[in-house]
Amino acid sequence: MSMTKKRSPDRTRPVSRLLRKAAVAACLLLAPTLVLAVPSYARQTHQPCVACHVGGFGPELTVFGREFKINGYTMKVGNDTKVPLSAMLVESFTHTSKAQTSPPAHGFGTNNNTELQQASVFLAGRLTDHIGVFSQATYSENGGLLGWDNADVRYASPFSHGNHSGTWGISVNNNPTISDVFNSAPGWIYPYMGADLAPGAPAAPMLFGGLAGQSVGATAYAQIDGKWYVEAGGYRSLSVAFTHHVNAGYDGKLSGVAPYARVVYTWNIPHGNFSLGGFLLDMKRGGVGTDLNGNVIPVAGPTDNFNDVGFSADYQHFMGDNIVTVNGLYVHEKQTLHNTYDGGNGSSNLHDTLNSFNLKGSYWYKNTYGVTLAGFASNGSNDLILYGNNGSPNTQGGMVELNYNPFGKSSSWEQPYANVRLGLQYTFFTRFSGLVHNVDGAGRKASDNNTLYFYVWLAI
Repeated sequence: MSMTKKRSPDRTRPVSRLLRKAAVAACLLLAPTLVLAVPSYARQTHQPCVACHVGGFGPELTVFGREFKINGYTMKVGNDTKVPLSAMLVESFTHTSKAQTSPPAHGFGTNNNTELQQASVFLAGRLTDHIGVFSQATYSENGGLLGWDNADVRYASPFSHGNHSGTWGISVNNNPTISDVFNSAPGWIYPYMGADLAPGAPAAPMLFGGLAGQSVGATAYAQIDGKWYVEAGGYRSLSVAFTHHVNAGYDGKLSGVAPYARVVYTWNIPHGNFSLGGFLLDMKRGGVGTDLNGNVIPVAGPTDNFNDVGFSADYQHFMGDNIVTVNGLYVHEKQTLHNTYDGGNGSSNLHDTLNSFNLKGSYWYKNTYGVTLAGFASNGSNDLILYGNNGSPNTQGGMVELNYNPFGKSSSWEQPYANVRLGLQYTFFTRFSGLVHNVDGAGRKASDNNTLYFYVWLAI
């Protein structure tokens, strides 16, 4: 899980820029942090981290890990009454093929940056027989803020009816898709840990963290016969005052309730499983302005409407301690920008579209050594005002990652209290903002944004 701390929006920019910044933040800041193997869960279940997580670290879940989440984080072995607390530290180094034209954040250089990327504490585990929690607070050197991260409180209970049985539950959370029990929806997208001090795609659909930390929602879910998984609910905006107190940022107030739904069907096959699913989010959000003190406030007026529809496919193949996983994710977003368009002042078009496609495959040897290959592509309507320069969100590339997880097994040192992952990740771009050359109007090539990223990730 989890997240690099979200930065507050740039309060000096117009609404159109804030909308674009929200999408960028979702891609650059939220996705890399939605990740975790939380040792408090291992202590609660008396199971090693590899029982729940592919490779012994989050967020990819095994079949047991999915069941643990479906059952509300409440599974327990023995009579231990340990407080369900955990902590995490991530130290990283980021190098781009060519130095950036300006520092990516205050206090950092244009290249070769080291960073305390995340320092988090978790309340994560069983509260009662039917209620469990995953909640996180995170500090990041990038921005220097401590604030709330993803939060998910669940009630779960088994059921049976005739020849059918399963589990139903309710999740109260602050980020659409974070409740997904397959951890393959946009809230859990690869890369599970990634550079936040390097260039990234100029836009992403709202499902990719556009409401993270700024909303609260409730969803009801059910798993039926170990095959069907269905979930539906809605989200409302939190107040400006609250998001300010928890350093969550604020990009506008939702108009009413934003409905969210998820459905997945799973086939159990020899030595593994295969799942196909879909999800949707429909939201209307107003604009923002600033008061006399420079504080962000909602403003009355028309809304920007976003309709996201997505599809996911997941495959897992287990060969003892050796595991192959493949995940595909596609999201299409329709935008009607009543607020941003404003006669052509905030965007060139009243109606835009945005698409995101992600594919990744991983192989883990003895749950210790991992290699991942991934590709990504985003595209959509050309909009010169919204995206600037070439006016295109079209960005394509791929990733290669090598991992070493020395712990997390039943025989590991200090199991189940300590876990660590070392990661070396390379991201390359074949196209950036629709271009291969001069992607920023100052002569920078798409390949100049290629990024080498190394991290040490500790969880206790």
